[in-house]
Amino acid sequence: MTPREAVAALPAYSAGKPPQAAEGFTPYKLSSNENPLGPVPAAAQALRDVSTLHRYPNPGAESLREALADQLQVPFSDIVTGAGSLGALTQLISAFAGTGQNGQKDEVIYAWRSFEAYPIVVRTAGAQDVAVPVAEDGRHDLAAMTEAVTDRTKTILLCTPNNPTGPALTHTEVTEFLKTIPQNIVVVIDEAYFEFVRSADPVDALALYREHSNVVVLRTFSKAHGLAGLRVGYAIAQPAVTDHLRKVAVPFAVSAVAEAAAMASLSHIDEVHQRVETIVQERDRVASALADAGWAIPETQGNFVWLPLGSASVDFAQAAGAQALAVRPFDGEGVRVSVGEPEANDRFIQLCRTYSGRPGLS
Repeated sequence: MTPREAVAALPAYSAGKPPQAAEGFTPYKLSSNENPLGPVPAAAQALRDVSTLHRYPNPGAESLREALADQLQVPFSDIVTGAGSLGALTQLISAFAGTGQNGQKDEVIYAWRSFEAYPIVVRTAGAQDVAVPVAEDGRHDLAAMTEAVTDRTKTILLCTPNNPTGPALTHTEVTEFLKTIPQNIVVVIDEAYFEFVRSADPVDALALYREHSNVVVLRTFSKAHGLAGLRVGYAIAQPAVTDHLRKVAVPFAVSAVAEAAAMASLSHIDEVHQRVETIVQERDRVASALADAGWAIPETQGNFVWLPLGSASVDFAQAAGAQALAVRPFDGEGVRVSVGEPEANDRFIQLCRTYSGRPGLS
């Protein structure tokens, strides 16, 4: 069978692989940016308490949206849920970018390397992706992204902190960037890892969405909340955007089990933040140890670090695999390593201390 031409040409999404067994080593998965601490106990209990598996869930996760609206102090109607932030993004691209009746493709601009799913989502919708290389320090080149705007640009994606390179945008630079972008272009602030940011000038995405009708904020329960297996995400935007998002939103995308767990996690947000702080401290410990070992890596504000290994990326991943550590190589570019359990982090640090090469950033 022959799929659509655009589908046949799509790159395949490559998820982080599980660790392979190695004699003498406890295996650890550091390849998918998962939360090693898992969900808070109340969320785990909420899963067990769901007794309505024979019933359809709320069509648009209305109960969760009410809880989010109350906690974030945003209108209920400004929230649209999806199956993870990727599901929310897919709905948004479907609504705002594609191929016009004249056969001309809309353009979607994003930094690269960034989230691997971006080109897949954009091309599947029938739009043209415009990848703007990140700077050598792994940061978005916002000036170049502004220069890439044309009369066909419909959407711009800002990933902060950037996955997989790690740096986060600042509120000041995003504010200035928005001044250069026409109001008819949707600007998405993808904040899958925002809870882990500890920079001096973090992006206040909710303030920007309130100030700009074309700004959309994407968030997820997969990372900080430890609910990656349940797929819960959401978009926040003004009615100029959400009125259209609801038309393409997948009904029942958030299951009853997922909604219950997400709401329980929200009601214990202080515990969530405590777990995030534990991961942040481990992240900083890992980054400091790598610097002491002679590595020059981008500043990371997520729950992972990026090793700019270039052609040695696959070799490093194999070396990690020999010690039962699963990491995420991007062939020819680098390796992303999630912050995991302390023992896993210790083993990773020791590998970095002994691995030859240790490339720096020019």
